[in-house]
Amino acid sequence: MSWQLEKKFSFEASHQLPHHEGKCRRLHGHSWVGWLICEGTHLQETGSSKGMLIDFGDMKQVIDPLLENFLDHWHLNETLKMESPTSEEVARWVYQKIKPSLPSLAAVRIEETCTVRCEYRPLEK
Repeated sequence: MSWQLEKKFSFEASHQLPHHEGKCRRLHGHSWVGWLICEGTHLQETGSSKGMLIDFGDMKQVIDPLLENFLDHWHLNETLKMESPTSEEVARWVYQKIKPSLPSLAAVRIEETCTVRCEYRPLEK
């Protein structure tokens, strides 16, 4: 058996992709939507999270500081210290920041618009 939990988060942010040959080269913003995807094969056996893979509140606690300090209503080129913060790079950045505090994190999905999304999932070692 295995379980997969997903916790949605959203933020408003600007970015620009200076090497892109289309409109995204110019400064613009999005209503971004993200998903933290946790996976595991064992549920917690004791305590207040008994019967859960992970408490959704614990997922919220790790994403909220990133939203406040780096993502929501920020210019991603500056706060993420990236020359070209594509959806792919944003997903990887979120994953790398959260993984140490959320061991069951398996992937991060980022939706840049209502028609496009990407998922960062590191390769198994």
